[in-house]
Amino acid sequence: MSKTISILGCGWLGLPLAKSFVEKEFSVKGSTTSPEKTALLEAHQIAPFVIKLYENSIEGEVTDFLKSSFLVIDIPPGLRNHSKENFVKKIAQLQTALETSAVAHVIFISSTAVFGDYQGTVDEASIAKPESESGKQLLACEQNLLESKKYKTTVIRFGGLVGPDRHPVVYLSGRKNLPNGNAPINFIHLVDCIGLIHHVVEHHIFGIVHGVAPKHPQKATYYQKQAAQRHIPEPEFDNNIADRDYKKVMSCVLNREPVYRFQHLFY
Repeated sequence: MSKTISILGCGWLGLPLAKSFVEKEFSVKGSTTSPEKTALLEAHQIAPFVIKLYENSIEGEVTDFLKSSFLVIDIPPGLRNHSKENFVKKIAQLQTALETSAVAHVIFISSTAVFGDYQGTVDEASIAKPESESGKQLLACEQNLLESKKYKTTVIRFGGLVGPDRHPVVYLSGRKNLPNGNAPINFIHLVDCIGLIHHVVEHHIFGIVHGVAPKHPQKATYYQKQAAQRHIPEPEFDNNIADRDYKKVMSCVLNREPVYRFQHLFY
């Protein structure tokens, strides 16, 4: 396949991902919903497209945007605060456009939210049982994309996202009586998000992949250590140590050849 890639959604992950593919000498197209952001994309040699997905249509030059070998779909479901949006219908609009496009490999950025909080240890072969509306709609999108005969699909289920300007301990700092302090974390660093996507592209890995670092310290221990390192008030967890089968997300796929080696293990 040619070294052409389109990235739908140039946000916290999508923009640095697009820049990393430019560095690998790919021809890169990037989408944004904000016309004001096109100059930023152009400054990084990313061909800018203003594209908005709706439940019944797509706004923007989607036909030209999809003139690439690879497509990364990195847009959030936007289902917080009891939103009534139908993310499945939005992705279905994109799938219709994909059926007549040149795209041969779709990479759909999903989430470990497709698993319930108390599903225990899970890997790519485990049956997902989502509890949240976001998780349910993500799972439906995964299944629809994986069923296509027109293109091959890789679903990457990322865990909690951490990076230079993003860490949950900042929001938890100083809070008290937080629950589930003995639950394991399921995190991945921005560096590994990008590295894993490159790994999938380079080695033609298809199907479901779990993007979660291999170490899973308990929340209370991890967050308190991170707060101390940042010199901010530690979050305090309640003393109710629940004996629950907490979600712990493992990746079997990344442990097979070709192995992906995480740079941030957590920690």
